[in-house]
Amino acid sequence: MTDVRHPYLDHPGTIPFAHRGGAAGGLENTAAAFLRAAKAGYRYFETDVHATADGKLVAFHDATLDRVTDARGRIAALPWSEVRQARVAGHEPLPLFEELLEAFPEARWNVDIKAEPALLPLLDLIRRTGAWDRVCVGSFSESRVARAHRMAGPRLATSYGVRGVLGLRLRSYAIPAALRSGAVAAQVPESQAGIRVVDRRFIETAHAHGLQVHVWTVNEADRMAALLDLGVDGIMTDQIDLLRTVLTERGVWT
Repeated sequence: MTDVRHPYLDHPGTIPFAHRGGAAGGLENTAAAFLRAAKAGYRYFETDVHATADGKLVAFHDATLDRVTDARGRIAALPWSEVRQARVAGHEPLPLFEELLEAFPEARWNVDIKAEPALLPLLDLIRRTGAWDRVCVGSFSESRVARAHRMAGPRLATSYGVRGVLGLRLRSYAIPAALRSGAVAAQVPESQAGIRVVDRRFIETAHAHGLQVHVWTVNEADRMAALLDLGVDGIMTDQIDLLRTVLTERGVWT
């Protein structure tokens, strides 16, 4: 474990993240999913944000409504008045991220900015609500999270994008690579395109640079156990009951 570099990370031990609130239940990124996770004892939630055509920040993974709702269309092309009519699994509404911040005041949020139009509304929301200690901003786009950090300063926790993770992986092999300063975590899959990302060397290199390592999306008990043995700092899962059981059996569920 690394020393805590930001209040967002002040969790004792390995952080359990409810990925999209616990997507295994079929109600991903809905208030119902996050409520279930909260009742299960989770305080760290992972979600995604898109901006509607009129600038409303929706907690939703896909660019379109098609996969998990009874509606169709690109969120960025639709006003909130239309998006709010969509229902996940036919009955759960899409929440605004601002509503989730208010509904779960004790929760901490790992927020993946899925598209550029969501960046400024998210930063504005964090400023208006004073949620600096409750939100960590991530994205596959390194330039996007770098802009977020430049605009908000050290009050904002950010994780590495793909380019930052690649730089860290190269550093773990003693290959010179630039690393963005100011990030607090590397949030990574175990493997990408058949190439192992998370191993002891990667974790030790991240820790040497003051970074936590959070791994997504881990849904099998044996994989959870192996990652815990390696010393990861956080695990994101759809199977929130399973991860709680694994951590409880190890005596580290808090």
